[in-house]
Amino acid sequence: MTGKKFTSDVVIGLEIHAELDTDTKLFCGCSRKAEEDEEPNTRTCEVCLGHPGSKPVVNKKSVEFALKLCLALGCRINLELIFSRKSYFYPDMAKNYQISQYEIPLGEKGELAISTGKPIGITRVHMEEDPAALIHPAGMRESSYVLVDYNRSGDPLVEIVTEPDLASAEEARDFMKQLISVLEYLEIFDIDTGIIKADANISIKDTRYTRVEIKNITGFKEIERALKYEIARQKEFKDEIVQETRAWDSEKAMTFSLRKKEVEEEYGYIIDPDLTITEITKDWIESLKKDMPELAQQKTEKFSKEYKLDVQDAQILAADRLLAELFEKVAEEVDPVLAARWLRRELMRVLHYNNQEVRDLVADEKHIIELLKMVEENEITDATAKEILEKLVENPFSPKQYVAKTGARKIADTKQLERFCEEAISENPKAVEDFKAGEEKAIQFIVGQVMRKSKGQADPKKVNEIIKEKIR
Repeated sequence: MTGKKFTSDVVIGLEIHAELDTDTKLFCGCSRKAEEDEEPNTRTCEVCLGHPGSKPVVNKKSVEFALKLCLALGCRINLELIFSRKSYFYPDMAKNYQISQYEIPLGEKGELAISTGKPIGITRVHMEEDPAALIHPAGMRESSYVLVDYNRSGDPLVEIVTEPDLASAEEARDFMKQLISVLEYLEIFDIDTGIIKADANISIKDTRYTRVEIKNITGFKEIERALKYEIARQKEFKDEIVQETRAWDSEKAMTFSLRKKEVEEEYGYIIDPDLTITEITKDWIESLKKDMPELAQQKTEKFSKEYKLDVQDAQILAADRLLAELFEKVAEEVDPVLAARWLRRELMRVLHYNNQEVRDLVADEKHIIELLKMVEENEITDATAKEILEKLVENPFSPKQYVAKTGARKIADTKQLERFCEEAISENPKAVEDFKAGEEKAIQFIVGQVMRKSKGQADPKKVNEIIKEKIR
């Protein structure tokens, strides 16, 4: 980064590796998906172990997945698929080179906006195979030996390289969230089983933008933590900062030096002679475009314009593909603003309390629609609806039948409500006096007593009106 003109004090670029959700590896028929309690070095063959004479064959599905990502990011797609050998001698690559793309990436010059609307340039999107997993029994710095598991060697990865457009750790974390949303909408990445990790290139004005790379950071929070630490370190030791590669120790919350920063030319790239150049036809690209889903940013705009949602509500609903799809189904039957409020706030509150995600929801849209229709038509109170929603997350059932069976319908009898209010006023003279003295909050205590008497079936708004009328 040295020598370039930057306008921000902090300059960050990301190189993100995401594992494609295919059945098999990138160049062989070995299963990509790990089996439960599998033994190390058992999900391998002569191709992913790089045995002499073995011949790699490209997994077409992985190419289609990578092309979809290029289209979603607005990249210019190159019409020739060319793989190269990236030479390096390290135990995580048995054949002493990694099959990657160098000269011509699959896609170039794309863009992805973060939640503020700021566009982040995409330099390139290319494909490559994952190296093996290195296991350091006592930690990377302390272990006297390393174990190698080649089970993931050869798994299909896409690498997304950004322009140095990110100006803070928070923006980097936001970018990762936006990217994962795109990957999940395209259904080419499984957040439960897939690997996603980032290398971050970071420099600051105080060091004349001397670039430092941090390798293999996993997770949104870890990216933010690692970058915040590194920014603080570079500011403190600005006169000692050199161009190098560092690693992130999440347990100690610090980076440490690995080696002098390499440049790409040091890897001795050559075009892989075992993999012929494959044509990416325009017809192939057009067929993939037809299958492209509406993405999160498009849904955000749609939710704001068509459903008149607050922009923040629209963004939160659209960020999760399954939540967005659920909202659209519910909004066909229920007022969209009411649906958005209940799905964004109450449903997510209940799911988080139960350590669940939207994909874990056992109730379907019919149950949610049935529940929210009763709220919309003023048949049940919000308190009752929240109680039913908490039960729905555990076990699906008909909310309407539940209300009929338990008698949880909102009390419509005004005389009964007045009786409850009169009892609450009589039993709480201090709250009454406090309210008369100007303490508006005191009335909420009396309302709470009425709600208790009615077992949550009274309309709080109506109760509030009755109490004020009777006190005054």
